[in-house]
Amino acid sequence: MIALLSPAKTLDFETPAPSGLRATRPRCLDDAAELAGVLRRLSPARLQALMGVSEPLAALNHERFEQWTDRPARGTARPAILAFRGDVYRGLDVDSLDADDLQSAQRRVRILSGLYGLLRPLDAMLPYRLEMGTALATDRGDTLYAFWGDRITRLLAKDVGAAGASVVVNLASNEYAKAVRPKELPVPMVTPVFRDVKDGRSRSLALFAKEARGMMARFIATESIDDVDGLCGFRLGGYRFRPADSDETTLVFSRPQPPPRNAGAAKRATAAASRGRRS
Repeated sequence: MIALLSPAKTLDFETPAPSGLRATRPRCLDDAAELAGVLRRLSPARLQALMGVSEPLAALNHERFEQWTDRPARGTARPAILAFRGDVYRGLDVDSLDADDLQSAQRRVRILSGLYGLLRPLDAMLPYRLEMGTALATDRGDTLYAFWGDRITRLLAKDVGAAGASVVVNLASNEYAKAVRPKELPVPMVTPVFRDVKDGRSRSLALFAKEARGMMARFIATESIDDVDGLCGFRLGGYRFRPADSDETTLVFSRPQPPPRNAGAAKRATAAASRGRRS
């Protein structure tokens, strides 16, 4: 079983990595270098318009792409699973994983990336921001989906074969999952859906669903889950598998909606539900 995750906008390059942890080299560095070269030629103002970010964030990422290299100096790169923070990675709770768990994640988890294509958890990356949905024109087309084409799918298929995996578990957002072509994979791809039930109403709340994706990736890594039957035993966060609501490609998990941890979380969850937003 291989689980797919999205990256996160929030990064952490400050917290010390566990001692003895050996990083691996990303496998799509030639592609990443090509993208960095395109982005390096854009002005901060052009980056701001392209990415829809603030002026300071555009300036920061302009500097990052100017300094990007496929051979980073010691101490500047960081394993992807430690670098990404945010709702999904809060659910993953990587800081509590031991060495064996991290090695299991290295075999069973992949992170989709606009810049690096397909990252293993221990692949060393430099700080960047480049969302998969960015309409960046390159020699391969007008979007990152066109740039990556079937490259991500082919690499994922190789990983599936090497691991002897029987299924790919899509825990990525729609934006990133679109970079994978399920029909070209040698095994089925299933997508878990996480719902919270309150006052008889079942709905998917973006904040909670993102955390649940991270929790499920953790479950797969720490429990060495290798098939759908094992995946259906997922119970972290109070979720339970709902076979009556599921089918061959969609696995539904639900739970009673917990009280919000704080007003901000409640506001975000309610706003996401009211907009019907999918993440």
